[in-house]
Amino acid sequence: MTRTRVLIVDRDEPEPDLIAEAAVVLSRGGLVAFATETVYGLGAVATNADAVRGIFQAKGRPSNNPLIVHAADVDHARRYAARWDDRAESLARRFWPGPLTLVVPRTASIPDVVAAGGPTVGVRVPAPTVARRLIERVGLPLAAPSANRSNRISPTLAEHVAADLDGRVDLILDSGPTAVGLESTVLDLTAEPPRVLRPGPITADELSAALGVAVESGPVATDPGRLASPGMLPVHYAPKTRALRVPTVAELVAVDWPERAGLIAFEPLPEGSIPDRVVRFVLPDPVVAARELYRALHDLDARGLDLIVAVEPPAGAAWDAPRDRLRRATTPHR
Repeated sequence: MTRTRVLIVDRDEPEPDLIAEAAVVLSRGGLVAFATETVYGLGAVATNADAVRGIFQAKGRPSNNPLIVHAADVDHARRYAARWDDRAESLARRFWPGPLTLVVPRTASIPDVVAAGGPTVGVRVPAPTVARRLIERVGLPLAAPSANRSNRISPTLAEHVAADLDGRVDLILDSGPTAVGLESTVLDLTAEPPRVLRPGPITADELSAALGVAVESGPVATDPGRLASPGMLPVHYAPKTRALRVPTVAELVAVDWPERAGLIAFEPLPEGSIPDRVVRFVLPDPVVAARELYRALHDLDARGLDLIVAVEPPAGAAWDAPRDRLRRATTPHR
């Protein structure tokens, strides 16, 4: 198996020759992993159906799971929407570049494979300079789900990408750790009222305030053979290690801890609540938790442990995204 090439690129002032090299790979139908502000994405030219099929093959991703299309700016994104109303324009101008995906009706230039055969597409403008310079150089939008094997932990470092996809993709642009750490909020603007399909860094309350109307949350009934948005599979973002969750730190005393175990919690641990041998990550702030959750899961998963336990995050909208990811990555402790 041929090893995947890794190019180290400056985060703030990416070297033009390295961006050009990655753009050539994409323009020829190849796959390039690059950092967005959320996680590393696995990019292919979104208008090239054969290239996009390569994403599904590399990831082992089910074909009913649609992809998000990344554009260079608002005007670029608008070209791929069959309908772009005042709400889309207002939200795009307010939150882009940034971790908000808008689901809108798609044009014919977006192939069926990107949209899982549905009538809509999720579009966004990523924040990092590397991502936007790459899209600009290619001159076309990039379909880019997380750069990992399907259902596994999303990557926030280039090393995570290489560990999962080495030999399966053509190139990795390593610009360092991602800044946000959890996938974008997905807002469906084809629903009435607009609906958050996947919670993320931008909360439903923030979107409601920006629009001046109520924004609902949660999936809606769709074609059972097609997911309305990425990130809606019941098992997703999961480590290979057996992973359980408990509702509160008080429940940790009920866990039968094996000799090699790890813990992720979101509040200080009472003294004596877990054995000293347990490897632990405590992430008490929602911003820190978002940024570090996947990194903690990767760290624990790489240790060859017998069990990972996670405590549910606290209540509150700021914790919705970490809570969503953790629930899909773990199973309840019985």
